[in-house]
Amino acid sequence: MSDRSDNLPEDERRLFREAMAEVDPIETDRRPPEAERPRPEPRARQREADEAEAREALASGALDNADEDLAEELFHARPGIQRRVLRRLRRGQYAMQAELDLHGFTRAEAAVALRDFLFDCRARGLTGVRIIHGKGRRSANEGPILKPAVAGWLRRRAEVMAFCSARPVDGGSGALYVLLARS
Repeated sequence: MSDRSDNLPEDERRLFREAMAEVDPIETDRRPPEAERPRPEPRARQREADEAEAREALASGALDNADEDLAEELFHARPGIQRRVLRRLRRGQYAMQAELDLHGFTRAEAAVALRDFLFDCRARGLTGVRIIHGKGRRSANEGPILKPAVAGWLRRRAEVMAFCSARPVDGGSGALYVLLARS
């Protein structure tokens, strides 16, 4: 019995034992929580994929046109954000506490996913997040669809203090570092 049962008078303990005499314990195939195995460490699968893609592009010479990506860089900051903060954000020096990957989403699905993601991040008190919108290379001749849409949506969100294109190792011009206001 637990420690609380020690404080019960003897007649109440006897009544409880009598009431429970006919009760059979429930059998279960579940292990008690303390016997559960520890969960594996999380893996940054998207980062691994990005790095593999970068190695492949380097080996094939696809990075020879790297100047094309420079024109696609996105950047936005609310008035009053210090230069030091912006410099650290551009260098990827803030911890990215959560990530949203919008690959394969339609514009409408991406809008809903981004709204929900930012709401959840705000509720959890997160300040640094990464949003992967892709570079739009699989889009038809009209160019990227999600990239400008995400940038526009972020500019209109009050909780977004600043954002910029990620470093190449974190997705380059296909991802954004986003700095959120503290709750």
